[in-house]
Amino acid sequence: MTFFISLTGLNASQTELSVLSNNIANVATSGFKKSRVDFGDIVSRSPSQAANRANGAGVAVMGVKQQFGQGGYQTSSNALDLSVEGQGFFLVRSGASSTDTLALSRNGSFSVDADRWVVDNEGRRLQVLPTTSDGALTGAGASALQALRLPTASGDPQATTAVRFVANLPATAAAPAASFSRDDAASYNHATSTTVYDAAGNASTVTLYYRRIEDAGALPNKLWEVHAFQGDSAIDPVPGPGPQTLTFDPDGVLLSPTGPVDYSGDFSISHADSASTSQPFSVGFSEQDGYAPGRLESVGVDREGVVRASFSNGETLALGKVALGNVPNPQGLRQNGNVSWTVSGISGDLVVGEPAQEGFGGIASGSLERSNVDLTDELVGLITAQRNFQANARAIDTASSLLQTIIQLRS
Repeated sequence: MTFFISLTGLNASQTELSVLSNNIANVATSGFKKSRVDFGDIVSRSPSQAANRANGAGVAVMGVKQQFGQGGYQTSSNALDLSVEGQGFFLVRSGASSTDTLALSRNGSFSVDADRWVVDNEGRRLQVLPTTSDGALTGAGASALQALRLPTASGDPQATTAVRFVANLPATAAAPAASFSRDDAASYNHATSTTVYDAAGNASTVTLYYRRIEDAGALPNKLWEVHAFQGDSAIDPVPGPGPQTLTFDPDGVLLSPTGPVDYSGDFSISHADSASTSQPFSVGFSEQDGYAPGRLESVGVDREGVVRASFSNGETLALGKVALGNVPNPQGLRQNGNVSWTVSGISGDLVVGEPAQEGFGGIASGSLERSNVDLTDELVGLITAQRNFQANARAIDTASSLLQTIIQLRS
C-alpha cells in the first residue's frame, strides 16, 4: 500500500513541477495567467470501518486552475497594442462569419493585415461594437459584434464650385509695359494660387496673375486685370472671352465685380471684399469648397474603447468600440493556447459589454499587459515541489527496503 501512496505523491509533485515550469517559461508572454495546482487527500475506508480508523490512501490532483490576477503593464509605440485595466477579455474571431467561434484573449498585441483587418498574432479579427461616426453606440450584445477594419479613405470627393480670394492690390503699382505672358514676370504685377478638385477628387492648381492697366477713360478709378490658369491651361470668365477686370474706386473699394464670376473651369471666382490700397500686395484670405477623400493618417483608442481614425482632410471618424467579454467562472474557461480561451459548460455564459462600464475594465492604448507570474514565488514553489518529489521517492525506497527485509526473514 505504501508504494501506491507514495506513487500518488510522485505523480502529484510531477504535475506541480510541470505547472510551475510552464509558469516560469511564460514569464515574458503578454497577458499570460499563471496556474496553480489544487491537491486533495484520498481516504480508503469501508462502510463497516470505524470513523476514527480510516486510512489515508495518498493525494490526488483536484484541478489546475489559472489565476486571473492583473499583470503589470509595458508601454508601446503601437496604438493598436491594447490592455484591459481590470476585468474582461478581448473578443476575437477566426473568420468573418458570425457562426465562427468567439475566443477570449488577454493578449492585446494587435496589428493590421493585408486586407486592413485588425488581427491578433494568430490572424483572428478583433471584435467591436458598432457606433455612429461620433462614437455613440448603435448596437449591444454578442449579436451586434463585428470585426474591426480600417478604411483607407474618408468620405466622397466634392468638386470645387466656388473659389474666393480677398486680396490687397497696391494702389501705387505701375502698369507693365509688356504684353501679358505667364512666362514673363515683367508682364504682370503679382500672382497667387490655390488648389481645386474635380468630381473624382483629383487636385489641380488655379493660378491668378494680377496686372495693373491704365485707362484714361476709367479715371479716377483704378483697373486690374486677372488672368486665370488651371494647370497650364487658361480659363476665362463666362461668357468671356478675355481676362476679368477688377475696378476699384479712388478709395480702393471694389466696385465690380462684387460677386462671384463663373469661369470655364466649372467653378466661380470671387474677389468680394478685396481692396486697392497703398499697402503691399497680400492675400488675406482664400478658400474653395472642394475636397478629395481623406487618406488614413492615424488610429487611436480611448479608455472607453472607441476606435477613432484621423484622415488627411481633417476628418476624424469613430470606427467602433472595442468589445469586452467575461464569464461568471473564468477558471472554467477552456484554454486554447496563445493566451486565449473559449467558453465551456462550467464557465457560464459569455457576457459582452463596453469598456469602463458594468464591471468591465478600461482600455489602455499603447500598452501591453505583462504576465502575472512572480518569478521569485515560482522558483520557491519549484524548490518545494522538488523536495516533495524527493521525499516521496525516499518513501518508496524505504518501503522497498522494508519489503526486502521481510522477504529475507522468510527465506
